[in-house]
Amino acid sequence: MGALSDLLGGFTTALTPINLLYALIGVIVGTAVGVLPGIGPAMTVALLLPLTYGLDPTGAFIMFAGIYYGGMYGGSTTSILLNTPGESASVITAIEGNRMARSGRAAQALATAAIGSFVAGAIATALLALAAPKIVDVALSIGSQDHFAIIVLAFVATTTVLGASRIRGLASLGLGLTVGLVGIDHTTGEQRLTFGIPQLADGIDVVVVAVGLFAVGEALWVASHLRRSPLEMIPVGQPWMSREDWRRSVGPWLRGTALGFPFGAIPAGGAEIPTFLSYVTEKKLSRKPEEFGHGAIEGVAGPEAANNASAAGTLMPMLALGLPTTATAAVMLAAFQQYGIQPGPLLLKREPDLVWGLIASLFIGNALLLALNLPLAPAWAKLLRLPRPYLYAGILAFASLGAYSVNGSTIDLLILFALGCLGLMMRRYGLPMVPAIIGVILGPRADQELRRALQISDGDLSGLVNTPFSMTVYGLVLLLIIWPLLRRVLRPTGGSNESDP
Repeated sequence: MGALSDLLGGFTTALTPINLLYALIGVIVGTAVGVLPGIGPAMTVALLLPLTYGLDPTGAFIMFAGIYYGGMYGGSTTSILLNTPGESASVITAIEGNRMARSGRAAQALATAAIGSFVAGAIATALLALAAPKIVDVALSIGSQDHFAIIVLAFVATTTVLGASRIRGLASLGLGLTVGLVGIDHTTGEQRLTFGIPQLADGIDVVVVAVGLFAVGEALWVASHLRRSPLEMIPVGQPWMSREDWRRSVGPWLRGTALGFPFGAIPAGGAEIPTFLSYVTEKKLSRKPEEFGHGAIEGVAGPEAANNASAAGTLMPMLALGLPTTATAAVMLAAFQQYGIQPGPLLLKREPDLVWGLIASLFIGNALLLALNLPLAPAWAKLLRLPRPYLYAGILAFASLGAYSVNGSTIDLLILFALGCLGLMMRRYGLPMVPAIIGVILGPRADQELRRALQISDGDLSGLVNTPFSMTVYGLVLLLIIWPLLRRVLRPTGGSNESDP
């Protein structure tokens, strides 16, 4: 009852007119900026920091939370409509969401993303309020070897579950790992794959990679086929979800929430792994797996729910431990320090009104997002009625703006174009995009966690599998590797039309 009464007190704080206004401003600005390719919620919060000097801390953080959730949803809009993720957590949404848009179901994809974000955000925020202490204890018990095992699972699942060819999946993953390892080796201090270019010392930002491979690559691919096919406008379709769409979305919403929240709470967890695992899970559980890759609504509902549930989960280690797990959480931590507040175990005792007001505002921000974006789904979908030359010219302009704004460096524009050409070649030769993005995102983290685990065990490889958690994860990895072979052995003879190399 203590947490419940504290939460009710938080609603008393969050429901004041001025704080409601801050929440509304946050979700509107976050959604609007999240729609722009390459400009995510972290950058928005950072840009707004100087504007909040005169605000009280509670109002400022309520607005920041609105920006965070709004940016998460805004990133899904461009992923679905334009195949252009606004941030790395929206990459998985683009796989099925853009296929749905191309087949005239853009409004349904946007609607299931909006409702899934609301459902997941509400459930995850309730869990944040009721179960924070226990989940933080679990998160602290997971070591480097466990983190590395989770990343290996993501790599193996990427190349064995997604796509028709494991060889192409491995090739794409290798490209992603190569790009992800560009920069300074944080263990030795030496530069890797920078070719003497100082601007590459900090690595290639994942937003630049995602926008280059998806947005610029897609624009170049469409441009290369404009003269071969007529310029057909993509149909918008019916504006609301059917009963069948609802039936197929409810399960993914709940499963995505169950995956996203714990990963958000894990230090260095983030939203990328749970959104990917949600996609893989829905493909395995679907009654119509053949629709995946062609516009399956489960592939939008699950990852979007995981994305928003993870967003609530990331606030747990930041508030309880002072440990940011995402770029946005890191910026919010800097904002806490700007106000002379130190997040940690004593924060709830020292600043109860701020913490519980912030948590209550997450419920309010979710409701505002649903109220704003669900009616706007058909309007957003009408963007697809623009002729493709104009549409993709706009995509290239916004993609360039987003890439340049990441670091304010013209070298990022050259990298963006080079990655766009790489995306074009990957489409030409049938290499899937997702393994490459997963490699870019998780490659540096895998390198760091592997070295840290080996340092702890003095170089003994058994140190990588010395916990029940890591052994369980590697068991799943082994199952994923041998399952295709077992399936072929157990399948009755009489013809298999698989051509998987």
